[in-house]
Amino acid sequence: MVAPGALAYGRSDTAGALRRAIDTINAKLPLLGKIQCVIVTGDLTDHGTSEEYAHFAELMTPLALPWLAVPGNHDARGAMRAAFVAAPWMPEAGPIHWMRDFGPFAAIGLDTLREGAHHGELSRDGLEFLRASLARIGARPVVVCTHHPWMHSGIPAMDADNLRNGAEMIALLEDHPAPVRMLSGHVHRAVTGQIGRVVCQIAPATCHAVLTDHRAEEAPQLVLEPAAITVCRWLEAPAPTLVTDVIPSGSHSGPWPFTD
Repeated sequence: MVAPGALAYGRSDTAGALRRAIDTINAKLPLLGKIQCVIVTGDLTDHGTSEEYAHFAELMTPLALPWLAVPGNHDARGAMRAAFVAAPWMPEAGPIHWMRDFGPFAAIGLDTLREGAHHGELSRDGLEFLRASLARIGARPVVVCTHHPWMHSGIPAMDADNLRNGAEMIALLEDHPAPVRMLSGHVHRAVTGQIGRVVCQIAPATCHAVLTDHRAEEAPQLVLEPAAITVCRWLEAPAPTLVTDVIPSGSHSGPWPFTD
């Protein structure tokens, strides 16, 4: 989010994009069933200013679900905490970590922001929070939510600025006795991979995307591709698992029955 009336990078209407995303979520809720919350995987703002956080908060007001967030490299921890100090997921001090129990599984939010840098780092506090949370979750599946991914996307300019010290985190996740998934942002594209037994996903953005460019030494570029939202749902059959779907943001033709 940028200041009201401004475009990110002079091109991307992030406010309009967020409105469309929220409208899409609200409209789809009757079709999706028991969706409990929205998780924002970082970069709530572009410059981390109080004005941008106020704009973000105002735009999120129509959302028909509670929401949680972790900071991204464009956020500022202090301003973000001040803006959302009353949120039940916001810790009183330190990195912005949280845990949400969904019953069959739990989600852990980890703060990977390194102030002043584009790349991400997980602090010792973050590793200890993860270790303690995994112990509380026990033998249930877990979803770890970060802004910076540990997996590579294949876009060298973005992979250079992902999570730089995720090996110890992945080791803890691989030792967890139940299935583990890692959901991240940062790359603005829907990407899926696997590291060991940890399924890793990068969510698409609600606004602009990063151009898919696998050439080395090319700077990242913005592209106004269709925005989308990742929807996660716990299903019990044919075996208990978390299923994810990517839903385009905005209005589209249909639906129609598969009959003449």
